[in-house]
Amino acid sequence: MPTNSPRAVFVTRETDYELLLARHATREQARFFLETRGQRIELLEERDRQLHDALKQARLAVPGDWRQAHVRRPDLDRFLFGPEDVIVPVGQDGLVANVAKYLTGQPVLGVNPAPDLYDGVLVRVDLRYLPELLRASTAGTAPIEYRTMVEARLDTGERLLALNEVFIGHRSHQSARYSIAVGGAGEDQSSSGLIVASGTGATGWARSIMEATGTQLPLTPDERAIAYFVREPFPSIATGTSIRAGKLADGALQVISRMNDGGLIFADGMEQDFLGFDWGRRVSVAPAAGALHLVVAGR
Repeated sequence: MPTNSPRAVFVTRETDYELLLARHATREQARFFLETRGQRIELLEERDRQLHDALKQARLAVPGDWRQAHVRRPDLDRFLFGPEDVIVPVGQDGLVANVAKYLTGQPVLGVNPAPDLYDGVLVRVDLRYLPELLRASTAGTAPIEYRTMVEARLDTGERLLALNEVFIGHRSHQSARYSIAVGGAGEDQSSSGLIVASGTGATGWARSIMEATGTQLPLTPDERAIAYFVREPFPSIATGTSIRAGKLADGALQVISRMNDGGLIFADGMEQDFLGFDWGRRVSVAPAAGALHLVVAGR
């Protein structure tokens, strides 16, 4: 029975230049807008060229007998990934997180188009090594990091996956009310919401929270564990603050909404792709069964 040839799926997001043109319709109008504010459009044009040049080189590196596809970040939730796909995000590190939750074990080879701009923690494949790593990925011989992800599962069966973190709270990021339970302890809380992070996410939003609160929860990217943080818990006659942060390898964090309107759960900063979390709904958050397969050579 014939099988499909491998497919390289390139993932990008709109550049700042493209977004500026979409807002102002023409280059000249965009240039005028920036120059009247003491800024120049040429820098954005150069960044745009860098991305498209890197994308072009990456597509030329694909073996001739492979198929190719290109998907933009806003279309990820409508794109059908196949088991034979090799995913090639070209852009900043966050693009890997954006695509990770739609995958089921496909190898990911992140390409950094601007090393002077992006840290390259997740986009780590040098274009020079892309051809050999593409073939190695399908042969199962590419060096891979298996990065733990976070899973949030509602009592309705709906779920969200995150490479960095899951946010649970109110859409306004103001006061969220809920009941929280972990490890046999529980209480009602009012806070700015909860962050539940993986080891990968522990270098991002969670790191900022740890630095601000003086909390240290060591967590490595491949460790099958997660860390949770309550943001600004408020003590009152009806709400407590004893559950603030912790690390979970076994079991799950349980949260029940006490919000009549505006409660939500989103992953990796993509607020437009959320689960509703209104009064009475229960969510269980734990390390996901699957992991991101991140190809790491060529840096």
